[in-house]
Amino acid sequence: MIVRIRKTLRRDEGASAVEYGLLVAAIAALIVGVVFLLGSRVKSTFSTTESCISTADTTC
Repeated sequence: MIVRIRKTLRRDEGASAVEYGLLVAAIAALIVGVVFLLGSRVKSTFSTTESCISTADTTC
């Protein structure tokens, strides 16, 4: 019995497609979350920069 448990614990197999799929899904969820959290800030910054460039305002 102990020999069987040791063999099971020593078995070194690579990751399966399911594990890779879960990893990719987690990374995608993280990216989507960051985009939703920072999206409005980035949009605001680009809008401010665009208006400063179009009006040639040096005080921006």
